[in-house]
Amino acid sequence: MVVQSDPDAIAREIPPKENPLGLWQQIKEDWIAHGRDWTKPGFRAIAVQRFGVWRMGIEPKLFRAFFSVLYRALYRKIRNGYGIDLPYTVQLGRRVIIEHQGGIIIHGYSTIGDDSIIRQGVTLGNRYLERPLDAPQLGDRVNVGAGAKILGHVTLGNDVSIGANAVVLSDLPAGATAVGIPAKIIKVKESNEGHAHNNS
Repeated sequence: MVVQSDPDAIAREIPPKENPLGLWQQIKEDWIAHGRDWTKPGFRAIAVQRFGVWRMGIEPKLFRAFFSVLYRALYRKIRNGYGIDLPYTVQLGRRVIIEHQGGIIIHGYSTIGDDSIIRQGVTLGNRYLERPLDAPQLGDRVNVGAGAKILGHVTLGNDVSIGANAVVLSDLPAGATAVGIPAKIIKVKESNEGHAHNNS
């Protein structure tokens, strides 16, 4: 189950994830990550999300109003046309890839780390009606298979892989591969981050 709260209320409570790059640099990175194809729905969805975050920094608010109207129109076009619901309040890392389109719902309180992959039919949402703001927190390089559901305030470590159609209801350690309903760990490999640290 997913309950989307007011995005502007969420933005007031959670500051956007710090990114050293400017808007166009971020979008260029995303474009390269999506195979330099600007027509891909996933790239377009992420570009609109980045724009939504960027316009929140515009002052005064009166000047921001025009960009907010534009953002909301683009957001709805992406959501209704491509079936990708990615609010600007999501804490989105760098070079995140959205493969394909359709049935992708990302809770506004979610975090998605750098170099992660989200596929069609994926839901990152809350689990209980009485806790509508609980949302998944994904580390870096998380690979989410098609149709997977990640529900509630769960944390996925770096380099986690989620099998297609799996339902994740609990935390997963770095390097884990989980499949099934509910998802169970079938193997754990060393995180790329840890490997790099050991070689340094």
